[in-house]
Amino acid sequence: MSFHSTKENIQDFLYAVSGILFVGFALKSFLVPNHFLDGGVTGVALLIHETYHLPIAVLVIFCNVPFIIMGWFIINKNFAIRTLLAVIGLALVLSFIPYPVITSDKLLISIFGGVFLGLGIGLGMRGGCAIDGIEVLALYTLKRSGFTISEIILGINIILFLFAAIGLGIVTALYAMLTYFIATRSIDYVIEGLEEYIGVTIISKNHEEIKKAVVMQMGKGITVYKGERGFMKDSFEVSHPTDILYTIMTRFEVRRLRNLVLKHDTKAFIFTNIIKEAAGGVLLKRKGDH
Repeated sequence: MSFHSTKENIQDFLYAVSGILFVGFALKSFLVPNHFLDGGVTGVALLIHETYHLPIAVLVIFCNVPFIIMGWFIINKNFAIRTLLAVIGLALVLSFIPYPVITSDKLLISIFGGVFLGLGIGLGMRGGCAIDGIEVLALYTLKRSGFTISEIILGINIILFLFAAIGLGIVTALYAMLTYFIATRSIDYVIEGLEEYIGVTIISKNHEEIKKAVVMQMGKGITVYKGERGFMKDSFEVSHPTDILYTIMTRFEVRRLRNLVLKHDTKAFIFTNIIKEAAGGVLLKRKGDH
């Protein structure tokens, strides 16, 4: 095993352990003692706990086992083993760590319970495991339907929240929705980071000047596509060959790039899209990357 892979395994382990501790904190310090719910598999475990008063540690394992088995076949056995160990670790944390109850204020519980829950699940995902197995179920359903993963997860949670509204009341269900929304935003923040990458496409008649400025002044790598511009309504038959420039940067750099492009061509066409993950090439390293 190389030094690089050993370092990655240690990093994944620390991410997973941190995630487990944060999820345990969210459950025992905010949600469970105040009879709150969340979405996803964690929400199912909480709903069963509130209905039948079974130990939450046991329910966390019981509810995640089917998704761990799915993960073995859909993703890979390494992911399934990591997830199983993470879920067992969470059960142990819930059983043996005496987290204090922080507050009984419902709004604070929803906000900070969701924040810490999302933080923990996101760190677990960074460590290569799923502390909440709903994403695995979404991947499984995705292959058998025309829905996106987001639509599948939303549909599953709508059913869960309806059961919560019927069994525990509409107010409880509404707070559960708020907790889940905040948790998902926290997960996105942990996974994508503050410096999420943005893909930028530039179409301009002055593409040579812009190309040089982006590379030499901003130090960015670019990809060039060969295309044509023109095809306007009043002159559809008129077109011109052009270089279409594409580059990736953090969202903090987009404003500087736009100003640089408009300096060379005030009529340049610029559009952006969010990049979920990027590696290699000429990218600004995030803090902590090596």
